[in-house]
Amino acid sequence: MKKIILSGGGTGGHIYPAIAVAEALKRILGEDEVEILFVGAEGRMEMTAVPKAGYRIVGVPIAGLQRSLSLKNLLLPFKIWKSVRQAKSIIKEFRPDVVVGFGGYASAPVLWAAQRMGIPTVIQEQNSYAGLVNKIVGGSARSVCVAYDNMERFFPAEHIVKTGNPLRAAFSAENIDKAEALSYFGLNDSLPVILVVGGSLGTRTLNNMMRSWLMTLGGEAPVQVIWQTGRYYEAEMKQFLEHYPAKNIWQGAFIDRMDYAYAVADVVISRSGACTVSELCLAGKPTLFVPSPNVAEDHQTKNAKALVDKHAARMVADSEAVDCAMSTALRMISDSGELTKLSKNISKLAIADSAERVAREALKYCE
Repeated sequence: MKKIILSGGGTGGHIYPAIAVAEALKRILGEDEVEILFVGAEGRMEMTAVPKAGYRIVGVPIAGLQRSLSLKNLLLPFKIWKSVRQAKSIIKEFRPDVVVGFGGYASAPVLWAAQRMGIPTVIQEQNSYAGLVNKIVGGSARSVCVAYDNMERFFPAEHIVKTGNPLRAAFSAENIDKAEALSYFGLNDSLPVILVVGGSLGTRTLNNMMRSWLMTLGGEAPVQVIWQTGRYYEAEMKQFLEHYPAKNIWQGAFIDRMDYAYAVADVVISRSGACTVSELCLAGKPTLFVPSPNVAEDHQTKNAKALVDKHAARMVADSEAVDCAMSTALRMISDSGELTKLSKNISKLAIADSAERVAREALKYCE
């Protein structure tokens, strides 16, 4: 039986790729031929998300560096020391064949400990600009699985393997009945559709963009819009729509059937987190990215620019989005030639079997 530790966390962008690879490992080897242990950070979302997906997880008391002056930073060296010591204990007890890290500070102690104990390590970097933890441990990793080109800036070229970003769900719209998908949202085929999606919690900028645009319409939108507001903003946006109702708008906190949303969307307005970008590549959708400025090292802008430079997407800065993102999307939707070009180019970047690629890379180092 193969024994594999998967580690990463803090955000869904680190957790869900790890879960996708766990599922791929079971598909490749069979349920009874692999034992998987997750290692995460105590008190973070992975400690509930991973058990919910059916996997065992243990936590270490690691924490990230506070970007503002904080007394919590004084405790960081102690937490790192304690976390590494605990990670060594976990490795000694579990005895993994390989440790796979998915970024975020939760993965740092176990990767660092494994490398010093002679355990092979593999890392998966989701973004076009490598995260701090992966840059630190990447030099000693046996393989570095990446989703973007030109990652030799951060890792030894001979260790880089292009795998794409592992995703848990299928996002291709090929087998979706479009009429059924439109009906799901209460829409029809008389007008084109713009999908506005800002993540499970929501995005203030995109919600303000929609609010500003709807106030100019006089009660009827010229296109149909699927507007995912996020849970955090749901009540506020519902109250807004009560005062400014508009035809042709579907609004909800969360979209359960993203395959339906992608199937009917002619243009998508979205943030540019790594996993979201990978979803949109698989869906093959013309996209206007509005990168979040509130992420480490401006990852989202770099992710979006990697596609914009290949004529596979458009981009509007967060500071300009409220004023011009919707008008830009409307111009895109009226230009069938551009939509075809964007769809063709973004589809070229899709890697449908990414989770299996990362899993097989890890299995190379299992005895």
